[in-house]
Amino acid sequence: MAGLDGREQPRGDGRATASRWSPTVEDEHAQKVLELFGDPSQAEVPLPSRPESAATARRLTQVVVLRHWGLGATITEDAVLLVSELVGNAVRHTGARVFGLRLRRRPRWIRVEVRDPSRSLPCLMPVQELDVSGRGLFLVDTLADRWGVDLLPRGKTTWFDMRITDR
Repeated sequence: MAGLDGREQPRGDGRATASRWSPTVEDEHAQKVLELFGDPSQAEVPLPSRPESAATARRLTQVVVLRHWGLGATITEDAVLLVSELVGNAVRHTGARVFGLRLRRRPRWIRVEVRDPSRSLPCLMPVQELDVSGRGLFLVDTLADRWGVDLLPRGKTTWFDMRITDR
């Protein structure tokens, strides 16, 4: 199967991954990530400004939204995708050593915040169908109900809100 860059990508048979996954193992991984980094729904979690921190931010978001807050798979998937985009922007464009992740829940809304020490504002760029980069804020603008940037005395917080239906 060819990847985006046209090179052949290895195929896995899927059996090894499928046989190792179980809800118990997933719960253990989720608990470990919370123990290691902290719960972003309780306080801002500082993460190193490195590309691999996007995976940590995604996992933390997934654990909080799906497991702690008990929201559905669709809102969880969208929140995980969008947090990845905000983290990617913080890592690539700010020159920061650390950024912060915070998740908040209010009646009918969730908010995801990424704080960094740069006061440079993110820019929503026009996107063409074949663009392979620069689509992050376009996705945020498309999938979130609202988003924005709050300037701070030392940096900024980029955030998005998603409407939820409480049970």
